[in-house]
Parts: sequence; C-alpha cells; structure tokens
Amino acid sequence: MAAFGVMLADGSLIGAFFVTLKPLALGLFISIAVGVGVGVAMGISRLTEWLVAPIFIIAQAAPLAALIPVLTFAYGIGLVSKVLTVCIMAMPVIVLNTLGAVRNTPVSLIEMGRAFLGSPAQIVSRIILPAASPLIFAGLRLGAAAAFIGIILAELLITPTGIGDLISYNQSVADYPRMYAAIAAIILFSVMFIELLERIESWLFRPEKRTR
Repeated sequence: MAAFGVMLADGSLIGAFFVTLKPLALGLFISIAVGVGVGVAMGISRLTEWLVAPIFIIAQAAPLAALIPVLTFAYGIGLVSKVLTVCIMAMPVIVLNTLGAVRNTPVSLIEMGRAFLGSPAQIVSRIILPAASPLIFAGLRLGAAAAFIGIILAELLITPTGIGDLISYNQSVADYPRMYAAIAAIILFSVMFIELLERIESWLFRPEKRTR
C-alpha cells in the first residue's frame, strides 16, 4: 500500500495509465464496432457464418499471445501493434457472443416482422438488435476483460510502456512493492471498468433480460 501511495503521489502511476489507455481505448472501440457488425452479419446470414465463423472460433481457442511477435515484425513497436494486439484478444469474444445473441432471437418475432412487411433492415434494427442487446452487452463485458489482458501483454512483449513499463522496470530492479502495486492498480482498474459496464447494462435492460 505504501508503494501504491508513493506512485500516486509522484504521478508515475497516473502517467502510466494515460499511456496505457490510448491503445486500449482504440483497440476496444475497433473491436466493438467491427465485432458487433461481423457478429450480426453472421447471425442473419448462414453463408457469412460458414465463411467467417471458423476464423473467430479458432482465434478464440488459439494462444493468440504467440502472434504478438508477428505483429511486431509486421507493424513495428508502435501504437498499431498494440492496438492490433487488443483487437485480436477482444474481437473473437465479441463476435461469437454477438452471433449467439442474434441466433437466440425468437423466430416468432422475426416472422411477425416479416408478416407486417418489414424490410430486412427494419427487422434487424427494430427486432433482432433489441432482442439480442442483453447478450451482446454481456459479450462486450467479456471482450473488455480480454482487451485488458491484451494491452498488458502488448506492453510487456512489444515495448515497455505505460503500466507494462512500470511492471517490467520494477521487476528488473527488484523493486517488488512497486511492481505489485502496478499489477494491483491495473487489476483494480479493469474490475472497476467491467463493473461500470455491468451497471450500465442493468440500467439499460430490464432485470429479467439482463445476463450475468
């Protein structure tokens, strides 16, 4: 606790968080935008699912940390590699949860929309997405957890920056209290962020539709 207080007082912890948040926020935003879109597309099209789903199923099961050196070789040690690391960790979770959410939409609702001559776009926007939203949001929470793992891996394996730099540097100089303080700080932040998402979910959706 003393090391945590010292790092807060000297600004090193806050500065490291600001460095870490940039690739984390970019990667998570891209993962959500692309992941939800791809998941919905697969959910409403069997052909798209047949073509694309195996990629994300393999990605979710594979040890994706092994791809980080490949990303570093291809894109260097800058921001792009770190953002892509966050994406490859978070996106498969979001895509597959969105796919499952869309597939779980009651067929009766879709048939009713078609009976009222709803266009495909209207059926997706007014029936499928509202019905699937609780499960999609649950997938976003899982994706956010994976994104935090991705950014720490990126900062430890690509180039030490942000929280990853605090962890690796303090380990190298055997300053273990500061190292553990940095680890505890990122864990605490990730738990608080995911709890915030859960509170937003509980506010947006009725209790009987929430997914815990």
